[in-house]
Amino acid sequence: MKKLRVCGANDTFGALNLILDVLEGNCAGFISAPEVNGVLPEVFLPEEVADDVGLIVESSGSTGSPKQIELSVAALRHSATASLARLGGPGQWLLALTPQFIAGVNVLTRSVLSDSQPVIMNTQVPFTTEAFVRGASLMEGERRYTSLVPAQLQRIAAEVDSDAFLFSTLRKFDAILVGGQAADFALVESLRAKGINIILSYGMAETCGGCVYDGVALDGVAIKIVDGLIEISGPVVANGLGGSYLSNDLGEMVDGKLKVLGRADRVIVSGGLKVSLERVEEAALAIAGVEEVAACAVESEWGQSVGIVYSGSPEVSFEQLTEAISPAAKARKVLRVEALPRLSSGKPDLVACSKLLAD
Repeated sequence: MKKLRVCGANDTFGALNLILDVLEGNCAGFISAPEVNGVLPEVFLPEEVADDVGLIVESSGSTGSPKQIELSVAALRHSATASLARLGGPGQWLLALTPQFIAGVNVLTRSVLSDSQPVIMNTQVPFTTEAFVRGASLMEGERRYTSLVPAQLQRIAAEVDSDAFLFSTLRKFDAILVGGQAADFALVESLRAKGINIILSYGMAETCGGCVYDGVALDGVAIKIVDGLIEISGPVVANGLGGSYLSNDLGEMVDGKLKVLGRADRVIVSGGLKVSLERVEEAALAIAGVEEVAACAVESEWGQSVGIVYSGSPEVSFEQLTEAISPAAKARKVLRVEALPRLSSGKPDLVACSKLLAD
């Protein structure tokens, strides 16, 4: 057995030191939600854990309650070393995500294994492009990396054409990983066309985070489609899963690359037709005036129908969704908000969005 140490997410230097001790086998760790008035939030955890546990992480809980997941030191190391190998080698990282969740943990782990001090943004305040640029300007590494969620990338992209310094800053990154949820592919392609190296990652807490880059699995990781669902196996898989994890994500292999089709639990049946809520979000983001969007199921005479919570222009019409997808994708309820409710991980809080539509 080994001792379990807990650190608050707002103590990022403490979290970095915790990861260092975890990787050296000195203890196991858990990075909790931030301290409040110097007190860690109450979390039900044992004082000691099995020797094969390196880190306990929580899933983001975007569609429900978060889960606690045990990751071994070997899994964390393999994930980080395989990532660095795919990206081109060790480098300096900019931490723009809270270390409470696996994407932030990975930035710290890769930094330790790169023997490089990360530049740490204040992840306890809302993300801004100005803060991102300020943090990036402090980087001195020969190779430079960061990891973002799509909402952060979208905020940066909105200013890239009007801010030459921001543009040059982005070009200096050897890679910008984007994951955690589906990204706006058209936006990603437009940034890539400008010479900004965006890499779309796919994975979850159960697989030590992103383990598929631009559709190709990292070394040692295998992908299989089982009854339409994505199964990941290999040394990055969490403890207790037998070396493989069957996700709740729909996918297919196209020309040897994984194409993620969306979550199986985010498909509704409206009037007898299946509609992917993630496909609705993708199409809605292409409509002029839409800045952020979350599609949710709402009850209707058709069984379930599409409800939309969005931020942007009040003049937006979502009628073209019926043409882009199908008549079943017609939005039966639309709610405009100043900003989407979000989890501390940066993902949209879909449970909160559903409640807004139900009110």
